[in-house]
Amino acid sequence: MNWVLIALLGVPLAGAAALLAPFGRDTAAGGRLLQAQALAVSGVTFALSVVLAAGFDYGDAARVQFSTDLAWVPGLDLRFHLGVDGISLPLVVLTTLLVFLCSVYLCWGRADGPGQLLRPKTGGNRPRALVFTLLVLEVGMIGTFVALDLLLFFVFFEVVLIPMYFVIAVWGGHARRAAAIKFILYTLLGSVVLLLGLLLIWAQTGTLDMIALARAQGTGMSSSAQVLAFIAVGIGLAVKTPMWPLHTWLPAAHTEAPTVGSVLLAGVLLKMGTYGFARIAIPVLPDGAAAMAPWLGAFAVIGIIYGSLACLAQRDLKRMIAYSSIGHMGFVLLGFATLTPVGVNGALFGNIAHGLITALLFFIAGAIKDRYGTTDMPSLGGGMLSRLPHLGSLLTFAAVASLGMPGLAGFWGEMLALLGAYAPAAGLSRPLYLTFMALGGLGTVLTAAYFLLMLSRVTHGRSVETVHAPVLAAVGGGGGSRPRAVLRVGIARVRDVTGYELAAWVPLIALILLLGLWPKTLLLVTGPVVQTLLGAP
Repeated sequence: MNWVLIALLGVPLAGAAALLAPFGRDTAAGGRLLQAQALAVSGVTFALSVVLAAGFDYGDAARVQFSTDLAWVPGLDLRFHLGVDGISLPLVVLTTLLVFLCSVYLCWGRADGPGQLLRPKTGGNRPRALVFTLLVLEVGMIGTFVALDLLLFFVFFEVVLIPMYFVIAVWGGHARRAAAIKFILYTLLGSVVLLLGLLLIWAQTGTLDMIALARAQGTGMSSSAQVLAFIAVGIGLAVKTPMWPLHTWLPAAHTEAPTVGSVLLAGVLLKMGTYGFARIAIPVLPDGAAAMAPWLGAFAVIGIIYGSLACLAQRDLKRMIAYSSIGHMGFVLLGFATLTPVGVNGALFGNIAHGLITALLFFIAGAIKDRYGTTDMPSLGGGMLSRLPHLGSLLTFAAVASLGMPGLAGFWGEMLALLGAYAPAAGLSRPLYLTFMALGGLGTVLTAAYFLLMLSRVTHGRSVETVHAPVLAAVGGGGGSRPRAVLRVGIARVRDVTGYELAAWVPLIALILLLGLWPKTLLLVTGPVVQTLLGAP
């Protein structure tokens, strides 16, 4: 079944290429065909990931499976080497699932909701370009998680930047261009440092094979070279994670991105950075990881506290969710910093849980904006549970899951990361890590505080009988627009949760409950690989 990985990359790539054909671009029939193409291509790709998961040998999850190893640039010994194990498999399935759900959300929306993005109209919003961009983005995301050659990993790691830039810059909010430029500058600069670190590994070891490098456990590299390489690789990955203080591109990017852009940015792109720590930085550079782990832990807990305090100060719902990601990814980094199987498993669990929960939060935030015309919490006026009870209940569920309620997916990653900090790896200062654990525990309290504050502002209180509909006025240069005035209009006819929204959200809700109630579903997959990567018995 080695063909599955090739098909996973080939299907969205072929689907993107097919969209370049001019047929039916500006007609109603062309719009229906575009919707069918988006659903078909993303659906087939998701089905292939399910086939991959069904054929995976879970009894030997630490072994790389479905391997494809072809000559890429023979003169430089570069290989087109692909494969999956217990770390990458959940991320591949998560990626294809979220892209498919985004397609459902885009294609089935009503005329005045998200579905309008895939309907031709005068002056258009470039619907074909949006689907093309999302499919190219999917190729880069999947490729990052299945690449087993360092240079191939870097190529896929970079492929995602340009499509995400355009998703933000073309289909984002009124400040989209500034947010997109900030995103691309930060991530490209981080990529330069990452490439230098990868080239240093290549120069020291003479190979780019990630499997061979992980098995060697740093053999052939001096401790000082490992530390230097870990710093370079770590900085490049930390920008994408993002880790404090390299996070400043994230709030603007999330706030201005369209709903599907925010979902994929939070649900998948942030995971590419943390995946690099698990796949490259820690197993390939063990001496560097041991030397820098306390610093990684320190930056992680600063991010947890900073992100939580920033959330308490936010007025905009999307911006608050964006800052919450900084805190949640801080727990993931803290788990890696412990260098223990418990902590690293917690980090990998938190990766998947954050992808599911935050994707759901951004979907719901997008639905709120569709109905109210704003995500400014004071302007929403409260009372959503009485006015839109189903939407308010789903927002409450997602918030409770994100704050780490036991029985839901968000609990296990944070708990295991803190447990790993309680007993860090040999050679790490236990008093220092106990301090990290205490600060992380404070972060969980602050997380509960800002989510409960948000719910009190949005879902509770007296219902306001109006929504705020932005009046858009064109501004110079490039045809952009921004809100210039606000009208108050009745919401008596605003609909509660619709069928297409449930179709996109129910799978996420089910998986949040499944992983929360049965965490072994994921831990049994990641556990054997973590033991191997850490060299544990």
